[in-house]
Amino acid sequence: MSASEHESPPARAPAVRTLAMPKDTNPSGDIFGGWLLAQMDIAAGIVAHERARGRVVTAALDAMAFHAPVFVGDLVSCYAEVVRVGRTSLTVHVEAWARRGATGEDVKVTEGRFTMVAVDEERRPRPVPPE
Repeated sequence: MSASEHESPPARAPAVRTLAMPKDTNPSGDIFGGWLLAQMDIAAGIVAHERARGRVVTAALDAMAFHAPVFVGDLVSCYAEVVRVGRTSLTVHVEAWARRGATGEDVKVTEGRFTMVAVDEERRPRPVPPE
């Protein structure tokens, strides 16, 4: 889904919200994709931890699409939702939206699907408890 197909961010609260700063840029002044990916991974981990009721680790980034750039001064919000629960894994869809600092416009900049695995104290996979 492209940014133009969404007029506004999801109605739920973001899992992560942060400001894109100059330290997060490459030499050309663009925000690093890796910085944005890290914010999305944190968001996926937060909602997966809540659903799994405990520690989770990132096992895979199954899909990632960059729709628009993030600029210094943008307020970046990551919305995450568990879309599938397996025996030990959870699939989390994450959308990143930027509120443009200059205009206040909301733009979907990135989305991806993360596979998270619930782990025990020894970092071995454990079953995800029922809801």
